[in-house]
Amino acid sequence: MIELEHICKTFGSGEHAVHAVRDVSLSIREGEIFGIIGFSGAGKSTLVRCINLLEAPTTGRVTVNGQELTGMDERALRKARKKIGMIFQSFNLMPSRTVFQNIAYPLHGSGLSRERIEEKVLSLLELVNMSEKRDAYPSQLSGGQKQRVAIARALASDPKVLLCDEATSALDPQTTRSILRLLHTLNERLGLTIVVITHEMAVIKEICGRVAVMENGAVVEQGEVFDIFSNPQQTITREFIHTTSNLSKIYDLIEEGSPVVELRPDELIVQLTYVEKNVSEALISSISRNFGIDVNIIFSSIEIIQNAPLGGLVAIMSGPRDQVEAAVRFLIEKNVQVEVIKDGRMASAVCS
Repeated sequence: MIELEHICKTFGSGEHAVHAVRDVSLSIREGEIFGIIGFSGAGKSTLVRCINLLEAPTTGRVTVNGQELTGMDERALRKARKKIGMIFQSFNLMPSRTVFQNIAYPLHGSGLSRERIEEKVLSLLELVNMSEKRDAYPSQLSGGQKQRVAIARALASDPKVLLCDEATSALDPQTTRSILRLLHTLNERLGLTIVVITHEMAVIKEICGRVAVMENGAVVEQGEVFDIFSNPQQTITREFIHTTSNLSKIYDLIEEGSPVVELRPDELIVQLTYVEKNVSEALISSISRNFGIDVNIIFSSIEIIQNAPLGGLVAIMSGPRDQVEAAVRFLIEKNVQVEVIKDGRMASAVCS
């Protein structure tokens, strides 16, 4: 559906030039929800604006639904853009118009009769669960309601693609989840191809099938969400993972000498990380039962991504050393990554 080939976008020239996007090539399939994630200044918003040519690339080609946008004149581009909807963090609703009028606005000049426009707007209001707010003004709506209206307006022209530029950044977590559920429903019901631009790891995990990670204007990693975040190759990707995980707190506890991490000689502190989609067994209860050891979970950060567990936990394993080591080998055979963070025998030797 979307092909970006060697996209570059430079603002200014000479020594004052800002290279916002650097040689980005992406292929986004029809009907998928594709995420682009990066910290502020990574170039992701500039890149998404290159998809509908709100920002014309300095170099490179943009093809959407088989049409090369970068080769079009202004008239043809305006027509092609009607099939590319876009929603923003700031909603961009017209304050002096009602919800109904905001949604109907893109249909003016479409050639549709007044009755057909009303019918279409009412169906869109129902689709985004805002029928009771048709005569309200934006100032009377919550942030989530405003974004639902913005989504309905973006769908008015029956687009094939929906671009979401930080669409949930201004919303609280509960409202964010409701908007993401709505986008997922629209993707399934309408077959929309959705591109999600965000700096929030949780958004990518919640809704996207594939993701591209951007840093300094370039895509540094891309692939299936589970694969990228279960086995990150780049430092920036690992930093994103840490923003939604509490597992690294174990190192703070060790450095502080917390009683929570004081070990007997027969104990280990381990971090277990799920790295394969087929890891879905009740492994903790399994090793406790089969190897006769105790497993005390200190931290856990596990989510279901693409129908598989992603994340891990930090735990203290207690029991006969040969049984603990056998349990570790069992976990490794089950595609669980095991890292020994602290060994009670070594700690005891240091103390003595």
